[in-house]
Amino acid sequence: MLSVKSIPVMNDNYIWLVHNNENHCIVVDPGVSQPVIDYITNNEMILDAIIVTHHHYDHIDGIPTLLKHYPNIDIIGPKCPSLTNLTHTVTHTETLSLLGSEFSILSLPGHTLEHIGYLNEGNLFCGDVLFSAGCGRLLGGSAEQMHASLNTLMNLPNKTNVFCAHEYTAANVEFAIAVEPQNQNLIEYQKQVLSLRKNSQSTLPTTIGFEKLINPFLRVKQEDLLCNLRDKVQSPLSSLEVFRYLRNWKNEF
Repeated sequence: MLSVKSIPVMNDNYIWLVHNNENHCIVVDPGVSQPVIDYITNNEMILDAIIVTHHHYDHIDGIPTLLKHYPNIDIIGPKCPSLTNLTHTVTHTETLSLLGSEFSILSLPGHTLEHIGYLNEGNLFCGDVLFSAGCGRLLGGSAEQMHASLNTLMNLPNKTNVFCAHEYTAANVEFAIAVEPQNQNLIEYQKQVLSLRKNSQSTLPTTIGFEKLINPFLRVKQEDLLCNLRDKVQSPLSSLEVFRYLRNWKNEF
């Protein structure tokens, strides 16, 4: 079994460090380098690889410095002109062997066109596609693509752990309650989230099963949510139309 450590950086990013029992590790989406170098040095680890979900600066800007410190590492990510330091690219349904374990690649466009996720031992590293109680903005991809990507993630086992790249949960829950004010799971979750954040504790990881209960972007077919939107979204209430409406609403919330 591999273990996952969060390295909080910048205002709300998480770099995820995955390691085995022999202290070999990989890092996911290093937007900065020094906290990664410090953690690896202090814990006497060996960096084998960097895996990348997409090309935004807060996910890749630490790579050049990490390469200088660890020049023989693999750098793995999707095919994208902005990702110039990759040692090789990966595509949907491909599998990687890292740290003695298999990582499956999922194509998850929407936030960006090239966005991918990595699935390993029931742990999903999904970058900026799915957040707790939210999803990523459309910054290159389309609503159709994001909706399809979220459906792909909903088909994963409910117990799948979701390691997303940002601590957006408190703001996302506030929006989710505006969408479903009677959702008791959300009401209780908001209490937990506010308590955790008051003490500077992480709300992540979440799980696919829990997100199905509280995340409006995964609940676009749920009657309780649809009832709240009947005066706002024109019929027929297709799941894509509901998703598009919610994403636009969240952009302005």
